[in-house]
Amino acid sequence: MEKHRCGWCKGDALYEKYHDEEWGVPLKDDDLLFEFLILETFQAGLSWITILRKRENFRQAFDHFDYHKIAKYGESKIESLLQDAGIIRNKLKIRATVTNAHAYIAVQKEFGSFSNYIWEFVNGQPIKNNHKDYKKAPAHTPLSDIISKDLKKRGFKFVGSTVIYAHMQATGMVNDHEINCFRYNEV
Repeated sequence: MEKHRCGWCKGDALYEKYHDEEWGVPLKDDDLLFEFLILETFQAGLSWITILRKRENFRQAFDHFDYHKIAKYGESKIESLLQDAGIIRNKLKIRATVTNAHAYIAVQKEFGSFSNYIWEFVNGQPIKNNHKDYKKAPAHTPLSDIISKDLKKRGFKFVGSTVIYAHMQATGMVNDHEINCFRYNEV
């Protein structure tokens, strides 16, 4: 018997693997939180499957999302990234990644970790929604508006409310699995 999955991932093996193993799992590791944040910023205006298919290329291009290294990127590295066909070659998003690495490190210094900072918005526990159809899940919420505004105040770029809500879903801050999805009660 085939497992019932959220409707958004059906029919694509890579999407299904991501859905089954990563999406919505509470994530508190700063290295992975940064990776997801950067991938979500590149996804703005594009489909997530586009980013997912380029994920390994992004990892290679951005030093496995080592934010300490990224914070030191100079113009020559930025220019090389702009020539890398394996990633999304958007100059503003590439520059924002460097800016966001600096802001990320600053948040870590202030809160002890980025995880401490971001998870405080949900009191350390995932918000569990009750959607029967993934199309009913919101693109943003009042909480993602608040987080987005706070991140922008801290110097982050490309962190609009929709990007932040997608980040919350991906990192398990909110459980938006459909209630009949096999993952709904597992995460």
